[in-house]
Amino acid sequence: MMNFVVHPNAQLSLDKNKRILASVSQPSPGFHIQVVSNYRLAEYFDLRFLPGVSFGQRTLNFFKDDTLIRGGDQKLESNFLEFPLLLKYKSKRLNNFRPYIITGSNFRIDLAKTLSEDDGIYLALKRFDLYYEIGAGIDCYMPYFKMSIELKYSYGFVNVLRQKSNSHPEFQNSIDRLNSTLTMLSFIFE
Repeated sequence: MMNFVVHPNAQLSLDKNKRILASVSQPSPGFHIQVVSNYRLAEYFDLRFLPGVSFGQRTLNFFKDDTLIRGGDQKLESNFLEFPLLLKYKSKRLNNFRPYIITGSNFRIDLAKTLSEDDGIYLALKRFDLYYEIGAGIDCYMPYFKMSIELKYSYGFVNVLRQKSNSHPEFQNSIDRLNSTLTMLSFIFE
């Protein structure tokens, strides 16, 4: 699930004539595919590199006086190349199960093309973002492979709103800062 954290422009929020509020609609599901590279640092610590791709969409809605502005629903697609470097701390194995926690950073490059105003999209996103990731999971050992179920949360540090001149600056000017978040449920086969 991809989402945004919207920080409104405080100066415009005070002026009722110019007040436009941005809100994130229901997050949309997407999917991601990664390749697992694992290096065992110690008995309970692993260093993991999981390059991959992820696909998703986020929708921002713009309101004036609690009414959705015509053309104010902006569907922003993202196709990320991602390069996470994570530290995995796992517990002692109990029968065929081993819970773990994971933390680290992820550098993502958004490959989605910048949409033009002709497509009804008046916002543009930056291509590069750096995320902090934290999560937990459980390793399930099968006779011929290991399957892991993992839930992970990512928070982007970079303001991904790119300044762009257009015929509808009110959408862009209503946002001071826009940060990305992702919540991922992963099934990992090793």
